[in-house]
Amino acid sequence: MDIFSNIFSAIDAATVFTALGVIGLLMLSAFFSGSETALTAASRVRMHSLEKDGDKRATLVSKLLGDRERLLGALLLGNNLVNILASVLTTALFTRLFGTGGLALAGATLVMTLMVLIFAEVMPKTYAISQPDAAAVKVARPVSYIVAIFAPIVLAVQAIVSVILRLFGVQSDASPWSAMDEIRGAVDLGHREGDVAKSARDRLVGAIELGDLTVEDVMIHRKNLITLDADAKPDDVVNQVLASGHTRVPIWRDRRENIIGVLHAKDMLKAMVKSGGDYSQIDFAKIARAPWFVPETTSAVSQLRMFRQKHSHFALTVDEYGALMGVITLEDIIEEIVGDIQDEHDVMDSNVVPLKDGSVIVTGQLPIRDLNRARDWSLPDEEAITVAGLVIHEAQTIPDEGRVFSFHGYRFEILTRKGNQITKLKVSKTFAPDSRD
Repeated sequence: MDIFSNIFSAIDAATVFTALGVIGLLMLSAFFSGSETALTAASRVRMHSLEKDGDKRATLVSKLLGDRERLLGALLLGNNLVNILASVLTTALFTRLFGTGGLALAGATLVMTLMVLIFAEVMPKTYAISQPDAAAVKVARPVSYIVAIFAPIVLAVQAIVSVILRLFGVQSDASPWSAMDEIRGAVDLGHREGDVAKSARDRLVGAIELGDLTVEDVMIHRKNLITLDADAKPDDVVNQVLASGHTRVPIWRDRRENIIGVLHAKDMLKAMVKSGGDYSQIDFAKIARAPWFVPETTSAVSQLRMFRQKHSHFALTVDEYGALMGVITLEDIIEEIVGDIQDEHDVMDSNVVPLKDGSVIVTGQLPIRDLNRARDWSLPDEEAITVAGLVIHEAQTIPDEGRVFSFHGYRFEILTRKGNQITKLKVSKTFAPDSRD
């Protein structure tokens, strides 16, 4: 009873104002905490859409998010100021009520910890994270004033932090993530959570990753090219074009690398009609269209743009020495986005044969990207384009048949080899450590 009587006797106007001050500071702390969560979790894409619709608050949010470091600095500064001041006032309040003993300090610490945790941290952040976009536009204007007021202090703090981080070799303004990385991550996450179908994920990611590819990554290698000898018999040329199933076929003279033109099936058909069926009168080298050569280092996006500008679907690729490396077509680039396109003349793809145990039989020339897309795998394709190229790169040798390797979490068994080329492999996921023996 003595304690309560002392408490009531100690209550005066100053005590009441101090208690109200603590409550007000806790409300400010809740505002800072909720604003921090709402603004950092807000969707910049959604803000951009609202901004286009004329929402001025969304414009403020986008401006604040444009300098996240300054925004967070101002909010953290304000939050810490009000929390420290609230703790000081609470300690003074408990000292007035309970005296200067340890009970007052312990009580002030316990009460402030609970009050800050519940009302100034968990509750406002839970609200903000449940509807970040709506909360962000609500707090945008007052937060913009706070950022402007605290700007000099925040700049000074940023400079000090930047100097300290540089002493430890950390660049505070370096970000490894780009907008494309964020989109790719969002699409992958949506696929894992079941909101995005695999086919849609593959198309979206294919379109995003197209900018990282070069002509070399998507071209048909010269080893797999069907070409025509300009000096061959006309009947043989016609039969080869018909058997190829292709509309455009490169034609060479003297040696296969000396491409002198590209024979179009329509041009061949017109010449055949004009000749009245006498193919011997046709000079296929003369009716062939001029070849178009492009560097293999050209980006796939640039090549797609050039296809549109030249109204052409077919180009020959060369290396830095001018040597023929292969062929790139419009279809090859589009397939990187939409997947394999089969028409009535294409032979059904048997490059990937799944087995019951989860492994697959693949051809050595299969691009790693196609295998990853088909099986939802993540084999690296930075150092090699094909599966065989990856094995050779990792093994640092051309392995014999029967050899088995494990790297990057996958097992590779060499099934067949012709000369220096790995033609068929068995690939499966494994938890075994890397092994190149």
